[in-house]
Amino acid sequence: MISRTDLRGPALASLDARGLRDTLPRAGFDVEAALDVVRPICEQVQHHGADALRDLSERFDKVRPEALRVPAAVLTAALEQLDPDIRAALTEATRRARAVHEDQRRTDTTTQVAPGGTVTERWVPVDRVGLYVPGGVAVLASSVVMNVVPAQAAAVPSLAVASPPQRSNTGVFAGYPDPTILAACELLGVDEVYAVGGAQAIAMFTYGAREDDGTVVCEPVSLVTGPGNIYVVAAKRLLKGLIGIDSEAGPTEIAILADDSADPEHVAADLISQAEHDNLAAAVLVTDSDQLATQVEAALERRVAATKHAERIRTSLGGAQSSIVLVDTIEDGLRVVDAYAAEHLEIQTRDAAAVAARVHNAGAIFVGAYAPVSLGDYAAGSNHVLPTGGCACHSSGLSVQSFLRGIHVIDYTQDALRDVASTVTTLAAAEDLPAHGEAVTARFDADV
Repeated sequence: MISRTDLRGPALASLDARGLRDTLPRAGFDVEAALDVVRPICEQVQHHGADALRDLSERFDKVRPEALRVPAAVLTAALEQLDPDIRAALTEATRRARAVHEDQRRTDTTTQVAPGGTVTERWVPVDRVGLYVPGGVAVLASSVVMNVVPAQAAAVPSLAVASPPQRSNTGVFAGYPDPTILAACELLGVDEVYAVGGAQAIAMFTYGAREDDGTVVCEPVSLVTGPGNIYVVAAKRLLKGLIGIDSEAGPTEIAILADDSADPEHVAADLISQAEHDNLAAAVLVTDSDQLATQVEAALERRVAATKHAERIRTSLGGAQSSIVLVDTIEDGLRVVDAYAAEHLEIQTRDAAAVAARVHNAGAIFVGAYAPVSLGDYAAGSNHVLPTGGCACHSSGLSVQSFLRGIHVIDYTQDALRDVASTVTTLAAAEDLPAHGEAVTARFDADV
């Protein structure tokens, strides 16, 4: 069901960092390949607005929403009809997320560089953001919490949510996103919600959308955040620059670093939990124990056969993106997981906290036997919108910081500028930019 990659002996030592990254399992169809698919979709939205969004929904979601923005009455109805247990679970998940994200708030910092000369770093929220909530293979109401809570904690003044319309919806919800997603938006006080999914949602947020008569349906945003499938991620990469993005949070991935102290049933269950998301989901076990690898393989066979989405999980586990990677030592395993830079990394070893402290590259790290990735997906308080595809080596998960911009405010007195004038003019002359120096000396010409 799942392949093995043997990096024991000289195999690992012979690889540099790039070679190791290339050796590790990855999906054959990647973001770069998806760019050619999403480019015409984005151009269609750019040039044809709301009509294009309806056409694309009919093409990809098999439903044509007449009203792209979800009416307030539909949001209210979704919350009123929400199962009380689900409402309680969303409320608790929100409480925990708020506790974590409110502690991430930044404060302005002023540094006195010299007498009369200060630089203040002022933190300002993005003016408007578009938050994407997946609704394809899996409908992720929890992603409403993960997107909205940090944006609200950052005091973003304008935010909108987009999620695909569901053709299975009936009655008042026909042509709109999943009712649980709508209920979560209402619960968090989000009233601007769009029945738009996929790459076209990212294009709508980027360019805005109008009806043929010029009526504005959706204003453009400055930043887009949220997870999605490979096409959503490709659209974010394509349009980055016109908009800011959080990270390339695409098909999910889990890596587990484990030794022979790990419970194979726990490891197998955790690999399956992420493989359940998508055919392209990646599940990787890195271990120095051949016995554990064999036990996990047996547990996977037994557990997958008994779970609901067995076919999807088998496809994921059997794909090129999933593997059991064998290494000689946990030290070697650390090198492997740092090269892989997983979205989710579990450490199931002896002294798990000490091992976790040595990890450099991961979207989120789950320590020990009682911190499975699914805890972070819903109710740890952490954020589950995390970089994938190796991007965790340079990008962070979604946080309050994602929605803030640091602006330097420079305030110098006349005397403070005079004191540093020679430094500026010297460096300007060294770079053959004399006008830079003259912009300083012009302020003191009367002194000469």
